[in-house]
Amino acid sequence: MPKIQGLSYGGDYNPEQWPEEVWPRDVELMREAGVNLVTVGVFAWAWLEPEPGGYAFDRLDRIMDGLHDGGIRVCLATATASPPPWFSYAHPETLPVDADGRRLSYGSRQAICASSPVYRQAALALTEQLAQRYRDHPALAVWHVHNEYACHNAHCYCDVSAAAFRDWLQRRHGDLAGLNAAWGTAFWSQTYTDWAQVQPPRATPTSSNPGQVLDFKRFSSDEHLACFVAERDALHRLSPGVPVTTNLMTASCVNLDHWAWGREMTGPDRLLSNDHYLLGEHPLEPPAQIAFAADLSRSLAGGPWLLMEHSTSAVNWQPRNLAKPPGQLRRDALAHVARGSEGALYFQWRASRAGSEKWHSAMLPHAGTDSKIWREVVQLGTDLRALAEIEGSRTGAEVAVLLDYGSVWAQEAANQPSADMVAFDEIRRWHSALWRAGITADLAPPDADLGRYRLVLAPALYAVTDDAVANLTGYVAAGGSLVIGPYSGLVDECDQVRPAPLPGAFAELLGIRVEEFFPLRAAETVRLDDGSTAAVWTELLAAPDAEVLARYADGPVPGAPAITRRGTAGGPAWYLGTRLADAPLGRLLAEVAAGVGVHPELPGTPGVEAIRRRHADGRSYLFLLNHGDRPAEVDATGLDLLTGERWTGPTRVAAHGAVVLAQPAAEGPA
Repeated sequence: MPKIQGLSYGGDYNPEQWPEEVWPRDVELMREAGVNLVTVGVFAWAWLEPEPGGYAFDRLDRIMDGLHDGGIRVCLATATASPPPWFSYAHPETLPVDADGRRLSYGSRQAICASSPVYRQAALALTEQLAQRYRDHPALAVWHVHNEYACHNAHCYCDVSAAAFRDWLQRRHGDLAGLNAAWGTAFWSQTYTDWAQVQPPRATPTSSNPGQVLDFKRFSSDEHLACFVAERDALHRLSPGVPVTTNLMTASCVNLDHWAWGREMTGPDRLLSNDHYLLGEHPLEPPAQIAFAADLSRSLAGGPWLLMEHSTSAVNWQPRNLAKPPGQLRRDALAHVARGSEGALYFQWRASRAGSEKWHSAMLPHAGTDSKIWREVVQLGTDLRALAEIEGSRTGAEVAVLLDYGSVWAQEAANQPSADMVAFDEIRRWHSALWRAGITADLAPPDADLGRYRLVLAPALYAVTDDAVANLTGYVAAGGSLVIGPYSGLVDECDQVRPAPLPGAFAELLGIRVEEFFPLRAAETVRLDDGSTAAVWTELLAAPDAEVLARYADGPVPGAPAITRRGTAGGPAWYLGTRLADAPLGRLLAEVAAGVGVHPELPGTPGVEAIRRRHADGRSYLFLLNHGDRPAEVDATGLDLLTGERWTGPTRVAAHGAVVLAQPAAEGPA
């Protein structure tokens, strides 16, 4: 964003929720906190277009002018995420329909069918009005399209969506013969003889065709993406030179193929941004949750990105909304910045007095400025200004964790051997194991160029294309090291079982043969002869061309191989035929990483997260985040940008504290 110098800091600003006399005070407090960027208008459609075609921009004019006078830049939203009641009332056909045929009502947000041409036309009309009016406004820094696509309306099963689905299928499969072959419709007498017979996977007496369900998920992601692209292109046409973004939810929204979205959100005048909220009772530690979301966002962007939303403390939508203890606000924001974000923005600036999110934390809380949150907000503003020189530096990784959304969706289909084999959760768990080992990792699709990585992990790759198989085989042949998890390589992109031997895509590469699956009961565990424990899944496995590293000591298949390794003329390939418990999984991955030359940024610092950002000229910045209750001494030197203190011996990081060491090119590991 050319108009932002240094890192961005601020959040969603919703002046439409407040009387106008509050607005000047907001600007004063933003300046006190060090805010330099706010997102305006995300849910302001009813405010901006109170009646059909009757646009009212006078209040937004005053907001834009007031923010500019205060030295604050604006991320201006197109407000298209929530049509006003007058629109939905006049056009009920734009409301989404669920799989049971119920048309959902307006009264919350995202009450939209993404395929509706009526909605798209109205959204574009508003977008064009905003672009024409504010394209030259000096406060405008970036355009913000819609909000959190597919958060609540990922799939619509209405007749409009059905027609769009048929068009999409014709482009993908060509003719009905191609469709019937891809879906395997000979099963259960499902063969289609006319395109009019094809519909979304609506509620049926039992489970729907898996190929149909998988294609519908692909189609739905593409329909939301088409909405974004239409608004983005209108903004590029009418407001050239101003970056355009939308806020993804990389760690929680598995309904979108984020690789496809990333391709449309990177490049000239485009910015990839992400929202991230901690899940208070999730099995992964909060810092590990942040690491996954940030690493995925960075990987989608191919470099720096922007944290568009997170929370200063508690959210409002979990069963138990846990507040952040002192210091966590700062560490959470700096953790995102360490992993590539060019700033830290929040939902929202001022806590709402009404509505569903009135108990969501904010930068300016209900308690006002005499509060823990406000003091930490002001401190973070100071911190981010002190870190201005890191802008444009990048976070590198030597390990990639594979994530394929089509494979994740295929594995979600009904009638799998075990409902506990949840792909996205397992991918996050392997990434978390690397995080605990102090190793920064990228995420990557299986058909990506993997040559720059020393190690590639495929925790859950159930469905895989022939091109991806060739890519991974070529990666190993070229000397790369690959670890594959259980239940991988079994089906193609149509969710059809690959020819024997199992696992069809990887049997030769791994030198193994799977004879039968033996899933475990809920909470059942097995022991391996190396002392490890595992759960969820076992296989009757033979290893005719691989070294057996561990066997089952008990369980359904005692004595059968559980972990194997095959050396090739290129690099090694490991296979895990079970889901190791967290501790043994972490040990194994750390050992494999060390064996191929991948080491943590700073070994031997438990409780201290260490991440490095680096400029092209070699200057780097070592982020040290102490998640422990005691001070820690870290074997690192440099100038702490947060305090101005220069450390020439071990660096001391306060309990729950943070240090960012600026180091010249000669210092620190490369």
